[in-house]
Amino acid sequence: MEDPSFTQVRHPFSMECAVQVTIGAPAAVVWTILTDAPAFPRWNSTVTSIEGDIREGAHLRLHVPGTTRTFTPTVSGMVTNQRMTWTGGFEPLFKGVRTFMLTPRNSDSTDFAMTERFSGLLLPFVRRSLPDFGPVFRTYANDLKREAERVGSKWWVKAPRKEP
Repeated sequence: MEDPSFTQVRHPFSMECAVQVTIGAPAAVVWTILTDAPAFPRWNSTVTSIEGDIREGAHLRLHVPGTTRTFTPTVSGMVTNQRMTWTGGFEPLFKGVRTFMLTPRNSDSTDFAMTERFSGLLLPFVRRSLPDFGPVFRTYANDLKREAERVGSKWWVKAPRKEP
């Protein structure tokens, strides 16, 4: 299994974390998994529950292991099988913007990228209390890859060849 690549860039009032991995499944399969809120905890070990529907304009209630805090992002920028953004926080004090991108490589392989940008006036003061996002992002990408490849191997049937 290809290991996801992780990067992190820090600035005084912003921080950006990103993970990328190639998934052996079509973008439509990956998208279906990413937008099925009730199923998230079954395949994603970094999420204990998501309340709400993952659709344009929806407000989610996201719970993660290790904290009782509830994250409440709003879904936007949805383009089916391509991208979506989850935004939360209290601008200009603190804001988190997580973007999911799917780029098809061919009919049965997809590049997945997830980027989160934190910004705001409070970031310099809360930065030390933020977790190390490297392991969490890598785990998220590996969990998604594993599930998409499992599902894709069962669901995906290549189109029949057309006779000349």
